[in-house]
Amino acid sequence: QVQLVESGGGLVQAGGSLRLSCAASGRTFSSWLRAWFRQALGKEREFVAAIAWSDSRTDYADSVKGRFAISRDFAGNTVFLQMNSLKPEDSAVYYCAAGPAYSDYATSRGYNYWGQGTHVTVSS
Repeated sequence: QVQLVESGGGLVQAGGSLRLSCAASGRTFSSWLRAWFRQALGKEREFVAAIAWSDSRTDYADSVKGRFAISRDFAGNTVFLQMNSLKPEDSAVYYCAAGPAYSDYATSRGYNYWGQGTHVTVSS
């Protein structure tokens, strides 16, 4: 069993920054990807960023490129999402995910495990 726990969400003003973290416990695999998704009120869950655990290759949604950065820490089995230049439209519940992903890395079906979510609210 894999457990994912997010932290770091909160309320920030537009233009500010937050760093989210997602710590994993249980059996994970180096071939898996780790990812962040988000879901705003009344909207569908959308892909934000993904990272390959083994070699740190990354990909981002167009809406966050240049502003967000995903990274990993092997020792703590943790992934991070550094969010800069935040906009009100970034407000959402952010979820971390882990799983085989492969070609489905930008869709929910690529991941077997999910965290409980952490709220991010950006005020204008």
